[in-house]
Amino acid sequence: MPTVAPMTSLWLDRAPHIETDEFEQNARYDVIVVGAGLTGLTTALLLARAGQRVAVVEGRRIGAVTTGNTTAKLSLLQGSHLQQIAAHATRGALEAYVEANREGQSWMLRYAAEHGIEVQRRDGYSYAETEQGHRKVEKEHEVARAVGLGTQLTDALELPYATHGAVMLPDQAQFDPMDVLATLAADLRSRGGVIIDDLRVTGVRAPSRAAGGGSVDYSVGTTDDFVEVTTSRASIWADRVVLATGIPIMDRGLYWARMTPQRSYAAAFRVPGMLPQGQYLSVDSPSRSVRTTPDVAAGSSLGSSGELLVVGGAGHIVGRHGTDGPGGKNPSPAARVAELTAWAEEQWPGAQRTHVWSAQDYEPTDGIPFVGWVPFTHRRIALATGYDKWGMTNAVQAALQLSARLLDGELPGWAREMGRRPAMPRSLLTGIAANAQVAWWYGKGLAHVLTTPTPAAAPAEGDGHTGRNGRHLEAVSRVDGRVCAVSPLCSHLGAPLAWNDLEKSWDCPAHGSRFTPQGKRLEGPAKTDLAPR
Repeated sequence: MPTVAPMTSLWLDRAPHIETDEFEQNARYDVIVVGAGLTGLTTALLLARAGQRVAVVEGRRIGAVTTGNTTAKLSLLQGSHLQQIAAHATRGALEAYVEANREGQSWMLRYAAEHGIEVQRRDGYSYAETEQGHRKVEKEHEVARAVGLGTQLTDALELPYATHGAVMLPDQAQFDPMDVLATLAADLRSRGGVIIDDLRVTGVRAPSRAAGGGSVDYSVGTTDDFVEVTTSRASIWADRVVLATGIPIMDRGLYWARMTPQRSYAAAFRVPGMLPQGQYLSVDSPSRSVRTTPDVAAGSSLGSSGELLVVGGAGHIVGRHGTDGPGGKNPSPAARVAELTAWAEEQWPGAQRTHVWSAQDYEPTDGIPFVGWVPFTHRRIALATGYDKWGMTNAVQAALQLSARLLDGELPGWAREMGRRPAMPRSLLTGIAANAQVAWWYGKGLAHVLTTPTPAAAPAEGDGHTGRNGRHLEAVSRVDGRVCAVSPLCSHLGAPLAWNDLEKSWDCPAHGSRFTPQGKRLEGPAKTDLAPR
């Protein structure tokens, strides 16, 4: 059996080398894009095509956070997502969302064809594993047809386990997302764009006064006329900034209170025999995602199809695991992945797991992404967030919107309609309920930390615990033999953290920030690391 890469996505493990650029202290650009995923690189390329001097800044490596950990389905059929939007938003917003995703899909397919990126065309299926799920399937078909998608109901599925029918949309697409990012990055750099990785952004400050857009005249003026981007090395400056980081690190707009952070898991398997050729997502809970991808590993012998099976699911709200919560038990991340793996091995006998990974997504209450200007920044800082696990199409439609805004062009009609998004009663109630659960997890976590003495002995290997050590609160873990003690309270808004036993990280159950055992920020709205103890 081949060696399993520990918590490394299939895409990142086989990613091509991507050239980047040297950091230039106090450099000035027309636009700085924070985040080198699909949103950031597509936006940067569109701006560079228009003659803008663009820099993309990435805290880790290109694609390291969401894009490199996706299941990479470029589909307009998105589980039961359309009926969720229909229940929480206006008909106009729903139609605009579908049109936006259609535009995103079309742009990406054209780009892939022009640049030789391998794409597999697949029929997309949202399927039911239960009778209750079948009703969801029928509803999704009804909503999809009402907004112009050519879906069909079917019972003819090629899955090896019992199902209760599906809604199918023909001729959708899938690819290796790192192939896409490598091509975008090379294209951007060929047009004068700059990409700097391993450069963490710690803050963004808009100028205190409004100023006009357009290209920057670097020979005049002071840095007071620019947006300041503070980083782990030094500040850099731009006329405008795009935050393409999953969730913005700025608190303006309170986006962390308007979305729920979700973590989900995926695994790749070599399987003897043939594999299903459709692109599948169940509408039941727990969800199950199924697709294939070409097996490019040299000398792989298991399986006759020349493809790997990729399964996903087992999702949960970030940091809410391993303890009782509203509604019952919350299995730990490690237990969820074990269950997902056991399910795949049961359905495809002889399957051998090669990779396992996870991704983080943000779910708006109405299911529609937030794309536009950050409030009170004089139209100098823009963002895109809230793709709710459908980032392949939404990242590109967001890039199309963002580039139009930053170039002071005319927005597409669908972008204007999505931007209006009036708050509907059901969406408001969903938001209230979500924030009530945040308060519950604050209370439970604080009660535990304040009343639980930390054990005298260090945790077992791979484990972590929180509690009180005399007058001090601490989160203690042991990973690879190293014991670390840090603050148990998130550096964003002080929520008590939970230990992630799969990824060996401290996760925030309130707004989704995550930290290494040493307290270094990984992702989420937090801007700073955890304080050491």
